[in-house]
Amino acid sequence: MASTSSERLLAAVGEQLGPGTAPGAVLAVSDNGEVLLEAVGGASLEGEPMTTDAVFRISSMTKPLVAVLMLMLADEGNLALNDPVDRWLTELADRRVLRRLDGPVSETVRAERAITVEDLLTMRMGFGFAFEVESCPVAEAADARGLGMGPPLPSAVAVGPDEWIARFGELPLMEHPGSTWRYDLAYAVLGVLLARAGKQPLGELLADRMLSPLGMGDTGFAVQDQARLVPCYTPDGSGGLAVFDPAKGSDWSTAPLFPHAGGGLVSTASDYLRFAEFMLAGGVRQGKRLLSVEAFQAMTTDQLTPAQHSGSSAEIFLDGAGWGYGVQVSPTRYGWGGGLGTTWFNYPDRHTAAILLTQCLPPPEPLLNAFWSSLDN
Repeated sequence: MASTSSERLLAAVGEQLGPGTAPGAVLAVSDNGEVLLEAVGGASLEGEPMTTDAVFRISSMTKPLVAVLMLMLADEGNLALNDPVDRWLTELADRRVLRRLDGPVSETVRAERAITVEDLLTMRMGFGFAFEVESCPVAEAADARGLGMGPPLPSAVAVGPDEWIARFGELPLMEHPGSTWRYDLAYAVLGVLLARAGKQPLGELLADRMLSPLGMGDTGFAVQDQARLVPCYTPDGSGGLAVFDPAKGSDWSTAPLFPHAGGGLVSTASDYLRFAEFMLAGGVRQGKRLLSVEAFQAMTTDQLTPAQHSGSSAEIFLDGAGWGYGVQVSPTRYGWGGGLGTTWFNYPDRHTAAILLTQCLPPPEPLLNAFWSSLDN
């Protein structure tokens, strides 16, 4: 990047850091092959400086990685996107659907069709956050079963994948598969399916098939070097920040009981930049194609109908943009962010990838907006 552009970007981020937003951040930009990797501010409120190799909980930035893994398996013929998921997840056969979203869990009809693999990738499974009703008994039932509804707390799920999918299978869907875009339980289901279809625990499958080939040694469901994991914060209600524990006491040194495919990974800016550059190259790493042209194009193409764009979940999370497979899609860029203050987008026409990592729930919008505004200008 031109030095003036780099200085403007670093200044824009630095001006937004502080005790009321976030102590520090790491940013990484690849612009036509030129790479900027910088740490700004502190790693914690105690004042030690942020470092470029800091490890962050990337929460929903897990989804694009998992989507690519699924598409790689589909490229190899292990499964097809139109396959019913009950081929691997028998717990989800013969789905029932609520008569109405705010109605009793017991009042259901038979689903019009089975959930497909593509329904999981596009989050049109028929279950997720329901913002359009004041009360949703089936969502409350999912929360009571410990399925991970709510803020990004992936390590708080206290059961393994088999028990998790069994509990989910006890519940009806909110609507018929394929009809509505809902964030974001579909990716938790996708993780269970991947492990069964790939015949490996999800963490091992992801490492063997994607993370190792891309050189992403600091990315996984556990933290190899605890000293580099930055603390997470949340507003304390009086203009400052308080420590927030996304893992409810876990030190992230070992993989959680439930490796959450929707938001459980940790990573670094340089690691995630390798993935971003792999995507900029259309699914190619060091001259080797890991993802087919067709799969890459489908992943980065809006898959939603006009009606699905106007749904309550889509309006809140997508803000007018579309959704492909694991990524938000607009005419100029694709990518996604995480609920603990992480964000990534690629601008294919500009051959630019950009990442900003901080650690605060909810994400500090002034900081993120300053980063993207500076980059866009």
